[in-house]
Amino acid sequence: MINILRTYNPLNIIWLVLLIIVMRLGYIIKAPDHVNFIFVESFTRSLVPVNYENLFSTPVNIFLAALLVFGQALLVNFMVNGYNLMGKPSFMPGALFIVASSMFTPFLVLSPPLICNFLVIWMLFRLFGLYKADNSKTIAYDLGIMVAVGSLIYLPFVYMVLVVWIGLMLFKPFDLRDFIASIFGYITVFFFLAVYYYLNDKLDRFFEIWLPLGTKFPVSIHISQYSYSVLIVVLVIFILSFFKLRQVFYKSFIHVRKSYQLLGLLFVIGGLAFYVKADFRLSHFLLCAVPASIFMAYYFLYATRRWLYEILFLILISSIIYFQFNTF
Repeated sequence: MINILRTYNPLNIIWLVLLIIVMRLGYIIKAPDHVNFIFVESFTRSLVPVNYENLFSTPVNIFLAALLVFGQALLVNFMVNGYNLMGKPSFMPGALFIVASSMFTPFLVLSPPLICNFLVIWMLFRLFGLYKADNSKTIAYDLGIMVAVGSLIYLPFVYMVLVVWIGLMLFKPFDLRDFIASIFGYITVFFFLAVYYYLNDKLDRFFEIWLPLGTKFPVSIHISQYSYSVLIVVLVIFILSFFKLRQVFYKSFIHVRKSYQLLGLLFVIGGLAFYVKADFRLSHFLLCAVPASIFMAYYFLYATRRWLYEILFLILISSIIYFQFNTF
């Protein structure tokens, strides 16, 4: 299957569809009767005057989540090939994004981080295009708005503003006005939210939005010990990807090198932002799916020992499906 996805053939979209079905088959069979769907943060719930929490049955919820992941996989694949981050076009980024977005059962249903991944991809499109942009201030302002909209959906997304600032420093010469523009973009969205709170005599509650930002960083993350088995395989693939990238890193174009640096920092910032949520859930790490899938795809695209990469891919897929069937 890896060799098929290494080619840039439109028919490989069929393989992506089959992969997304296989990666969800175990959970569909064992899924609970009801799955809650929270679309926005509590402080913006009143802006959505529809009772959507119980709108979808479990099968519909899983189907819609799969549809969103499939659309995101195509966008990631288009972005990576469009900016030539891999050196040659393929469907590996899309395939690995589907795998990364199926790693844990909380990833398989609708969630705010899943929706925010569209904003992550959109932000990367704009950041990767900065080096050709004539007016970076407009892009910085737009990026600030994206981060603010993501924060309305999922508060830990606020830390993506760090990704925006890092991207501005990587792809453009330092200009303080770009940073100020991104801050104004962020403030614009929350200014209108503050006006809404004021008109409804709830302005005091507006300032409570930011209280979670003062939460102490937890010393441990409670994840099922069985989930670590999947992470071991992912860690091995990440190590192999690092060595593959290291071999050609300084031979690559400057833009490609900076893009991978940004992706690495996005992975770290997205992962560590979980501490903002008091009711932390494993679905948060969907924010890391985009950079993780691109790094893993690089290894599978350029690995030369077929027996090794085929076995690793099979073990990764099998372990994910196995733990979907077995909840212990």
